[in-house]
Amino acid sequence: MKLTSSAQMREMDRYVIEDLHISGTFLMTNAAEHIAVAALEHISLGGCAAVFCGTGNNGGDGIGAAVWLMEKGVPVRVFLIGSEDKLTYDSKEMHRRLIALGGSLESFIATDDLECFLNSCDVIIDAIFGIGLNSKLSGDALLAVGIINASRARVVSADIPSGVHADTGAILGDAVWADITVTFSLAKPGHFVEPGCIRRGELRVRDIGIPRDIVDGAVSQVFAALPENIYLPRRRPDSHKGNYGRLLIVAGSVGYTGAPALSARAASRMGAGLVYLGVPEPIYEIMAAKLDEEMPFPLPGDKHGRFAANAAGELLRRAGDCEVCLIGPGLGSSPEITELVLSAIRIVKTPIVLDADGINAISKNVDIIDQAACPLILTPHPGEFLRLGGDLSSGNRLSAARTFAMKHGCVLVLKGHSTITAMPDGTSYVNTTGGPAMAKGGSGDVLAGMIAALIGQMLPVKEAVTAAVYIHGLAGDMCAAESGDYSVTAGDIVSMLPKAVKSIVRNSESTFSLRT
Repeated sequence: MKLTSSAQMREMDRYVIEDLHISGTFLMTNAAEHIAVAALEHISLGGCAAVFCGTGNNGGDGIGAAVWLMEKGVPVRVFLIGSEDKLTYDSKEMHRRLIALGGSLESFIATDDLECFLNSCDVIIDAIFGIGLNSKLSGDALLAVGIINASRARVVSADIPSGVHADTGAILGDAVWADITVTFSLAKPGHFVEPGCIRRGELRVRDIGIPRDIVDGAVSQVFAALPENIYLPRRRPDSHKGNYGRLLIVAGSVGYTGAPALSARAASRMGAGLVYLGVPEPIYEIMAAKLDEEMPFPLPGDKHGRFAANAAGELLRRAGDCEVCLIGPGLGSSPEITELVLSAIRIVKTPIVLDADGINAISKNVDIIDQAACPLILTPHPGEFLRLGGDLSSGNRLSAARTFAMKHGCVLVLKGHSTITAMPDGTSYVNTTGGPAMAKGGSGDVLAGMIAALIGQMLPVKEAVTAAVYIHGLAGDMCAAESGDYSVTAGDIVSMLPKAVKSIVRNSESTFSLRT
């Protein structure tokens, strides 16, 4: 799903109104109807509704929704935050229609009687602020948001919950908790990026009369990854293991044998043809006992059970024989490991997925990313991202990920709720699967193995990474549906991958091009 910025949306509105001469009142009337229809779904016979509106066009949408509901016989009270004389031109027309039906704009005043009335309502429509908000809520607006959130009524937000920044997903002081958000023409990043995305409830994107070619022609580099966007090619009957990639995983140390095992198993479940796992000699027997399908091999270890300096040569040689390399899960840290990782980035020509301690190994040598001889895919959680020099101070995860990926020419998978995958060309994808059930140690190791496996099968890197992130979250959601949010483990996610993958492949019509 293409996501558009608030500035792009305002320019689109301006163009259709001023250049195509489509009435702003016509667009507002259509928007109001979509909001009202969503509200009416939750209004019982004899029930009532409340509308909170601001003075901008978002407020006009709310007033228009009240008009539509009143025409259907629903009692509605409309509360205005701000001065009536500041209403926009189209909002004034909605106000005129409201008065014609016997309604009125009530000045918002927080009282016990108001809170009591709101608790008697079936639905509250939030139309205080739309996508233009860029400063923290204050005064009556902040107070109104708190009162809305304290009510027992269902909440329908117009365009975006008031208090959510449309471009970043940031919460500007406070924000409405919506059950349904009705947005228009195109969704915005704030609908999908945390923390604002958890305030939106069900998202509905509705046509309000802007010509389809204008909407389709809007240029964007930000997308939400939805089920219809994720494909895995079907496998040809005449294929064999060599057609689906040789993957080298460099991982593990004494005390950290679970991480490499999870990555290796996930890679196999994700379809990798051959999975090789290089581990320090002190843990080799453990890994050989843990893994049946994957092929661990021992390399020199130091006295702490980590890779020794003389392990690098053999690892680099084997990496040259593979289609993709994953470095990092459970590696630990030492000067020798740092040098191993830096050497791999400088020398290996095939794509490298850098995860966990592989990322930590370059945190004091971030410029090495710019010297890479291979495509680099980095998969940090927020703490690791900060150690790489990423900037999350503004709360804009999307911008931070895009800036880093473009600056360093790498693929960045910034993990977390609504994981963001940023490409070197500035294109970014916000994931829409996954949840709190996946907040367990090992989940990231599973994802790293999945990403490497798909890259090794010669999918384009952009498609491979985006698909892996989506399927990883989908498997987690499937586990949560069976076991609840508390009891899901990283191993459960690996075990659920066959069902998740099958659901994706079933929708695919393309076929793998076989490796020769």
